[in-house]
Amino acid sequence: MLQTRSLPALPSRRTALAGLAACVVLAACEPAREKGTLRIGSSPTGVPFSFVDPATNDLTGSMIDMAMAVTEAASIPVDTAITPFSALISSLLTHRIDLIAAAMLRTPEREKIVAFSKPLYEYGGGLVVHRDAGPFADLRAVRRLRVGAQVGTRFTDQLTEAGVANVATYESLADVMRDLDHGRLDAGYGDAPVLAYQLRVRPREKLRLAAEFVSPGKEALCLIMRRHDPALARIDAAIERLRPARLAQIRTQWGLT
Repeated sequence: MLQTRSLPALPSRRTALAGLAACVVLAACEPAREKGTLRIGSSPTGVPFSFVDPATNDLTGSMIDMAMAVTEAASIPVDTAITPFSALISSLLTHRIDLIAAAMLRTPEREKIVAFSKPLYEYGGGLVVHRDAGPFADLRAVRRLRVGAQVGTRFTDQLTEAGVANVATYESLADVMRDLDHGRLDAGYGDAPVLAYQLRVRPREKLRLAAEFVSPGKEALCLIMRRHDPALARIDAAIERLRPARLAQIRTQWGLT
């Protein structure tokens, strides 16, 4: 029988800020990696895909678990580095990290500068709004609203493409939810699984995930490496071996269907 992992509570804003501050300190004094070790970089604000467990200060989440399973199957030793979402690609390109395992979707723009593994999961955007507002069938319905989104994500691009002019960007979707709950935003747009998870773990009476909303489309979530990295072929082969059972099991444990 599949054992379902209990869903961890969201860290408080104070805890999150402390974690981000710790990221800066850790980035300044990262230990030298052992020869042949692949360093996995991930953001601390992408529950349930990646976040810092406040009890251990270690990275955890569905993408961390899948990356660990894949690299183990590929016989590649790894360590991890906490990295802000907006700095993940630059850290990869400057060799501070070797692999990104986070809620970063594959897009044509990103494919021009980095390499994506075979898909691990796919999803689209979700829209969180005030409970008595709507309906909102698509992004055109929020063109005249003040919408919050996470900086550096695909979803800010989608808002711009849909003609939404009043977009406020934040470091995390937790910050978007806070300002939406306090009435400083009309809507929040971002990773549908992250928004659904946050509302499930920390319900907000004033807000709802718009069930009527149709995302512009689903995109693939992959592991990300530098282009022409020879280890990518081993990563892809391991994903193919694990895809039928193990990766699906990890997603289920984290409430991702």
